[in-house]
Amino acid sequence: MNQAIHFKTSMFDVSKEKENPINPIYGLSLLEWLRKELRSELVISEPDAEDWGWYSELEYEGNNYLIGSCTFFEQGDDPAAELEWVFQVDKYRSFKEKLFGKNKMSTSDECFVYFKELFEKHPNITEVEIG
Repeated sequence: MNQAIHFKTSMFDVSKEKENPINPIYGLSLLEWLRKELRSELVISEPDAEDWGWYSELEYEGNNYLIGSCTFFEQGDDPAAELEWVFQVDKYRSFKEKLFGKNKMSTSDECFVYFKELFEKHPNITEVEIG
């Protein structure tokens, strides 16, 4: 099961994002920023579109994860306004792990905690909540 972190920020101008070819949902700019910001610590794949937003993949401490992001923005909205973001973390597990209930994703997962603390510590990100 994926876990989500909700927060608000005006750091990204989503009106300049390339269009999601599947569904007109924004969120690419957060993943691009994370790739750049964390490039010395993590290898995050090039973001790709999904019907619920955008996603990338990464390896963190021996586990593989999908991270996703989306935000609500409509044409005509102020691109400089503070937007609410949803950032998801989902751990890939083997069939055997799923079968025996091992290595489950939770809010105490090291990768999830890493991103939650990153957002909490950033001065331009507010109202960080698990949801």
